[in-house]
Amino acid sequence: MAARTESPELIVRSATNLRREISARNLADAHETTYGSIPSVLFCEDENGQHGNFHPASYKRILANPDWAERLGKAYTASSRIMRGNERSRGELDCAASSDALLMNIFCHPQTLRSKRLQSLLNIDPDAAPAFGFRVRTSLRDGHDDRTEMDMRIGDLLVEAKLSESDFQTARPDLLRRYEAFEEVFETDRLPRSRNLFRSYQLLRGVLAAHHAEARFAVFLDERRPDLQRQYFAVLSAIRYSHLRSRILMLTWQEIAATLPASLRQFLEMKYGIIATSEPAEAVIAATPSSSRKRKLKGDDSYS
Repeated sequence: MAARTESPELIVRSATNLRREISARNLADAHETTYGSIPSVLFCEDENGQHGNFHPASYKRILANPDWAERLGKAYTASSRIMRGNERSRGELDCAASSDALLMNIFCHPQTLRSKRLQSLLNIDPDAAPAFGFRVRTSLRDGHDDRTEMDMRIGDLLVEAKLSESDFQTARPDLLRRYEAFEEVFETDRLPRSRNLFRSYQLLRGVLAAHHAEARFAVFLDERRPDLQRQYFAVLSAIRYSHLRSRILMLTWQEIAATLPASLRQFLEMKYGIIATSEPAEAVIAATPSSSRKRKLKGDDSYS
């Protein structure tokens, strides 16, 4: 039986509500905003070297790490909706609703990866270090590789981060069938579709990347996005192999926040409305300890 299709109206409404809340929380301190009924709020570095979109401790570490700082140059695509938008360049991570900025606010903070609760939650080694915009090679039928970009890799965990994005994108069937293992990994008739397009493309390619690299794959999203959670479970249920399903997981920002230092939790609550849950849902973590798998991800020869 084909998977139930999520109502587009529900998806847009849920994403819109979250964007509205984040914009309202950040509007008073904004450097500039876009035009529109729900303006996007943007920040920039001030004369003191602080950036309004980042926790000060996280931003200091980002600037000190050339690989992390390079991520700040990721282009913002809606400059045309900003007054005098051509006067200076803007980055995607300048936007208050950027899931990449949220991810780096958390994982670039100097105390985050010292948290034993977070190490347990993510099943990572104490010395694991994050790499952002990581590309993992996934085999295609024509003998080439798809250089799928993951928002983060930490240890053997590949991460897709979401906040107020509408969905996980769509793809034509012929694009997905380019992947060598697509029909091996998925019961394709159970995957959700919209008209003739496969939905949740970013989840599908993440699962295929984890399968190819013998890695784990996680999606981080907000508990206020039940629409995205339903899309995750629809994809999970269509995976043929139980051993692969055990390496695919979903965590909410609220669960992650419960493992973080107090100043960072307060920052996330004020800026994003992310309120830490009382207990992280550690039961969703794959059972295989990452410390027992010291392999490097295929397509990468060094760990940052």
